[in-house]
Amino acid sequence: MKRSAGTAVGAAAALLLATGCSSDEGVGPAFERTPSSESTASASASREAAATPSAAPAKGSVKVVSTVTEGLASPWGLASLPDGDLLVSSRDEGTITRVDAETGGKTVMGSVPGVAPAGEGGLLGIAVSPAYASDQLIYAYFTTAGDNRIARMFHDTKKPAGQQLGAPDTVLRGIPKGTIHNGGRIAFGPDKMLYAGTGETGDTGLAQDRESLAGKILRMTPDGQPVHGNPEPDSLVYSLGHRNVQGLAWDSEKRLWAAEFGQNTWDELNLIEPGKNYGWPTAEGKAGKAGYVDPVEQWATSEASPSGIAYAEGSIWMAGLRGERLWRIPLAGRESSADPQSFLEGEYGRLRTVVAAGGNRVWLVTSETDNRGTPRSGDDRILLLEVS
Repeated sequence: MKRSAGTAVGAAAALLLATGCSSDEGVGPAFERTPSSESTASASASREAAATPSAAPAKGSVKVVSTVTEGLASPWGLASLPDGDLLVSSRDEGTITRVDAETGGKTVMGSVPGVAPAGEGGLLGIAVSPAYASDQLIYAYFTTAGDNRIARMFHDTKKPAGQQLGAPDTVLRGIPKGTIHNGGRIAFGPDKMLYAGTGETGDTGLAQDRESLAGKILRMTPDGQPVHGNPEPDSLVYSLGHRNVQGLAWDSEKRLWAAEFGQNTWDELNLIEPGKNYGWPTAEGKAGKAGYVDPVEQWATSEASPSGIAYAEGSIWMAGLRGERLWRIPLAGRESSADPQSFLEGEYGRLRTVVAAGGNRVWLVTSETDNRGTPRSGDDRILLLEVS
């Protein structure tokens, strides 16, 4: 729960008064001692160590616990309801389906009006309102005939299957669209604000255009308004210089991480900080160019083409489309603590989305029916994994 500035100042003042009156500190200046530089450095090092989370082990593991459900058509976004059931969007069909997390049973909730699937566009990311218990709102990022937009819909569980989505209430419109690079991932952060990853639509210059919503990570209120504290007043832009962001996740320290498609050379995992420029199209991968932030890790595009990411067990877990594998990136503070490790290579084909399922478990969505894979019987599917 946030405290107002006045409350925080009052608490600090009370703490100072209590400290000044403590019998352990003596009375008056005769008892004050100036710490030695050695003890000050030691105390500072202790504080820094306490503030830095311990590094994840260099090697991890993945176990496929179960196939939650199968037979999904072009699944893209995944979100969990408070009762544990899952919602999955179909990029090409424009529908949202509820999946029973225990039985795998599927119920089509309804279609999102206005979705115009083509190329890499369609019904993409979905997110559940942080206040779902009271407002029952589902958010969706989708491509229309003229733009990409974010809308919210009331989830009416009392209506029959196929009619459970209310009329879309658009909270943000005008995100540039293209046949490629529409971004599409949305997620609510620890601050309960809504974040969106957008693509530059193939028009590379838009990534550096601060007036454009393309090639950015956006941060907004649940109503689609700029958040106080964003880098620029009255702007949704949180970071810029992105090619195509499709993965967003926060670690245990509430730091934002993002996965990004490279062009011909390097895919990226970035630690996102407000107002920073991540280089595209001037920089790709660890370019070391002044004014741009290098990624924490990079991969050849044949090994990754990253989409969704999740944080669990001290690591970022990253789905690879072209790479057809799940990457584990162990973290230590603001850096990776060991070389990335891959799992499930080629076993389930293209991998689209990863979502934390609590504890040491994550859900993983395959993406073989997106017109770029080679579907097998049962595709596409949601898997439940145990990770370490």
